Amino acid sequence: MAIAAAARSRKPPNRRSETIIQKIYKNPKTHFAFALLISDAVLTALIIAYVPYTKIDWDAYMSQVDGFIEGERDYSNLKGDTGPLVYPAGFLYIYSAIQYVTGGNVYPAQILFGFLYIVNLGIVLFIYVKTDVLPWWALTLLSLSKRLQSIFVLRLFNDCFAMTLLHASLVPLLYQKWHLSLIIFSAAVSVKMNVLLYSPPLLLLMVKAMDFIGVISALTGAALVQILVGLPFLLSYPIEYISKAFNLGRVFIHFWSVNFKFVPEPVFVSKTFAIILLVLHLGLLMIFAHYRWCKHEGGLVSFLRSRFVQMQLKTSTGVKIIKKEHIVTIMFTGNFIGIVCARSLHYQFYSWYFYSLPYLLWRTPFPTAVRYVIVSQPSTFHHLPINSHLGLKRDLFYIMVLQAVVCRGGVLLECFSIYCLLIHFASWCTCNHLVGPVEGPS
Repeated sequence: MAIAAAARSRKPPNRRSETIIQKIYKNPKTHFAFALLISDAVLTALIIAYVPYTKIDWDAYMSQVDGFIEGERDYSNLKGDTGPLVYPAGFLYIYSAIQYVTGGNVYPAQILFGFLYIVNLGIVLFIYVKTDVLPWWALTLLSLSKRLQSIFVLRLFNDCFAMTLLHASLVPLLYQKWHLSLIIFSAAVSVKMNVLLYSPPLLLLMVKAMDFIGVISALTGAALVQILVGLPFLLSYPIEYISKAFNLGRVFIHFWSVNFKFVPEPVFVSKTFAIILLVLHLGLLMIFAHYRWCKHEGGLVSFLRSRFVQMQLKTSTGVKIIKKEHIVTIMFTGNFIGIVCARSLHYQFYSWYFYSLPYLLWRTPFPTAVRYVIVSQPSTFHHLPINSHLGLKRDLFYIMVLQAVVCRGGVLLECFSIYCLLIHFASWCTCNHLVGPVEGPS
């Protein structure tokens, strides 16, 4: 009797574990994702072996790392052949480790970046499988980018590490591990500052999920990561470090830009145009937060008011469980808004948003054929420098994506279309009314 009772007591855990394994085994997306990873790993190995490496920033990275290793802590003195160092200290630590492992040689670094590419793709596929937004066959869109493979294994850009860490920070979010996610997110910011485009939607999600103490503690953890990473520079030359590593006023070269290519260069580099884009960026975030992200709470104002009342009454609701699809949709959309409003997008910036495009497109009412057409529009990154017409076409397609995500055939469709077009109309206003007619670059 005792043996039979013991056997019966052991069966439920076995059945539970078998159920989990069966769910994984029977999910066609899991099998297909593994197949994509394996095929992409083989293709990446072939690219490294047979496609010539293109020198862009690697030598500059190594020069900046050499200065750091030799003891230089003044950020204004860390320079390469492409200019001064403009990334936070996490970049230096990562590329110092790469230099130590590879000896500064390109080929072993390409192999390392090949592994990084597969790790990043695996994380992204995991997010897509868990959220279950795309059909299984549409996952191929995540692994068919010649440009992404080039950015990782043929250019060795630091964007690769920043975005891999960013995608890794989304995984704890799916399981409501907010503090861990903020730590990884802060580590991504320490590599490249573009990750901050995700910060407005992330903050909104934190306010939704946690009470005031939880939000403050998570933000404190993220701030501590930045302090620890930058400590050697903050203790010696703090102003130089902060002004160089977190320079929000940088102006990129118009010639290499993909965004707003139709805007004449004098307008493109003007502070007025930057302010207009910033206002439009903040406005779009407010619209999405009010009409989409906080729709079930009665809008952004109603949501913030209710949270403020809870804080005044000191009523703690604990950690609120947020659906995985809602988390990823808000994060990807918030970043994509920043991409649309960014004054300049360069070659490697494609990695900032490529993996979010299929997800966003499947959150729209577009037919499948239209989704494929829009995904193909980043072909502009294959022809550099691009002309103004090709750049404008890409910009308009991306505005269509945002419009479809927020409106989905609702009553705001027409008003939002006009608002989105203001992003591109801003260049005409700036050119003809603020600085006068100007000639574009030859």
